[in-house]
Amino acid sequence: MWILLAVCSALGLGFYDVFKKLSVKGNNVLLVLMLNTLFGTILMSPVIVGCVAAGHWGLGDTLAGHFRILLKAFIVLGSWLLGYFAIKHLPLTIQGPVNASRPVLVLVGALVVFGERLNALQWAGILLGFASLFLISRIGAAEGFSLRGSRWLWMAVGATMLGAVSALYDKYLLGMYRPLEVQAWYSLYQCAIMSAVILLMRRFAPHAAGAASKFSWRWSIPCISLFLTAADIAYFYSLSQPGAMISVVSMIRRGSVLVSFCYGVVVLRESHVRAKAADLLVLLLSLGLLVAGSGV
Repeated sequence: MWILLAVCSALGLGFYDVFKKLSVKGNNVLLVLMLNTLFGTILMSPVIVGCVAAGHWGLGDTLAGHFRILLKAFIVLGSWLLGYFAIKHLPLTIQGPVNASRPVLVLVGALVVFGERLNALQWAGILLGFASLFLISRIGAAEGFSLRGSRWLWMAVGATMLGAVSALYDKYLLGMYRPLEVQAWYSLYQCAIMSAVILLMRRFAPHAAGAASKFSWRWSIPCISLFLTAADIAYFYSLSQPGAMISVVSMIRRGSVLVSFCYGVVVLRESHVRAKAADLLVLLLSLGLLVAGSGV
């Protein structure tokens, strides 16, 4: 069951990336992100209302529980900020594969943080995953997005690293709290944090690039929240299932790159398709070895 939920989450994430690209292109990234957190909070608000109506504040009714979720909100929001700017300026066929390398980092994190031992197939998958990152950096350099000179590519890498940290933290949180509670409260905290960031930037740094860009409403913006919320619900429930493995769930979710990659090729007609497709095959082989090595 948890595998099926992870696949559903991957499909949702694929469309989430496409709608992000449509929403931030030539638009104010910070306001798009703030609206995303607002719509996400609205979608999850029945959970919070239900908690309050029942006479408690959820997450064990302790400050410690809410501080843990607040920390998650900061981690995810940091990943989103970097990721939104990256997807605005990078081709989907570059940003997608970089983001899809997250399971490699998750497995490395599980090795370092939780002391997990890797078998030969998993080590091979990790090495291929890093080879894929090297290849996509070479392809990016041909399009003017090298790791040496492109802050957008570094932002994509940073977003991926923070996303891996968040994935490892999720497994810890879901051992203590209900999936919907985690999602609802961190959505609320994200919205509050992002609103404060925008207010502070407008007050003290009104001419900063992120604050000064013009904003235009697009119907793709609420679609970001809709598909992300659906993907996250499937993800959290997948992780909460007995026997669920965060490394495998993370790998399956990165299959979302197939949706965004196809959109970048077919609709946006991005360049260097053959080289990027070869890199994507290396990445998919990496993920396949990680899944096989995990015994699933």
